[in-house]
Amino acid sequence: MTSGSMSSNHRRFQEAWPILRDDVLEDWAAKGVSQDAIDWCRRNMEYNVIGGKMLRGRAVVDSLAILEARELTDEECFRAAVLGWCMELFQAFGLVADDIMDQSPTRRGRPCWYKVEDVGLVAINDAFILEGTMFFLLKKYFRDQEGYVDFVELFREMIYLTEMGQLLDTLPSSGHRVIDLETFSMERYRLTAIYKSAYFSIYLPIALAMLLNGIPRQVQDDFIDFAGLPEHTGKVGTDIVNNKCTWCVITAFAHADAGQREVLRQKYGRQDGASEEKVREVFEQVGLRERYVAYEEEVYQRINGMVERIPKGEDQGAPVVNGEVFTVFLEKLYKRSK
Repeated sequence: MTSGSMSSNHRRFQEAWPILRDDVLEDWAAKGVSQDAIDWCRRNMEYNVIGGKMLRGRAVVDSLAILEARELTDEECFRAAVLGWCMELFQAFGLVADDIMDQSPTRRGRPCWYKVEDVGLVAINDAFILEGTMFFLLKKYFRDQEGYVDFVELFREMIYLTEMGQLLDTLPSSGHRVIDLETFSMERYRLTAIYKSAYFSIYLPIALAMLLNGIPRQVQDDFIDFAGLPEHTGKVGTDIVNNKCTWCVITAFAHADAGQREVLRQKYGRQDGASEEKVREVFEQVGLRERYVAYEEEVYQRINGMVERIPKGEDQGAPVVNGEVFTVFLEKLYKRSK
């Protein structure tokens, strides 16, 4: 990815924010919420979401561009930007709550939100609003997409892990604390860093981009529709009879001889079992199963290679970022059978 394309992606990322902010405000207005509450919501979002470095949000767009290995279309960049701004909303609601718990006076060179004169502990509810806004935007832009549930579950899992890390971080300074340095250890510190920061800051933007890229996962779905056993997958494959444009038929047609291509032309998309069986025979004849295994392995090794190229730190060669945060997600998809 060139510096020029990265700059373009970052510009388009910034341009998405007013659209998404107004989506939220228009939804509040449509629900009959009073204007003073709408104005407060806008102020909450502008104060707490805007003003940071936005590294996490921009990382979603950058990661998708790397995975696609080409210039992103405006639509692709916008969809990635939606997820990126959901990342920034995630960051914002966590920081608002964290500042209250830590009784911090300032954030980003100005008073923390709860320290603003007319805000106070209303900030607790404002943090919840920012969290809810994140899921509103996910639903608005992805509910009709196949990966919608995956996006929601991924954010939910990250909230769960981040709050776990937050507790590990907060307990030693809580009102019930007992000052005992014997309870401090590098293992506790490591777990706090992983759960409070690493999963959210490093794992989540990459995982979102991988889900948004979606091609390897869609290939899996296509192959499972052809080769999966109904008793295992819980459904009967219908792509062949429904004339779906899938990785299976594209790959089979590309490797078929003239006779096999004619069978595919005559039988693919026909609503009868005999035609479907003929298509399946061609899929087997061209070695579709073996080609799928090879494709999946190539993708798996390519992504693992990206993980291995993560820069090393100077502290005994320890990675700056623990590559496990990437491989955990990858292993969830590798050799998926349903």
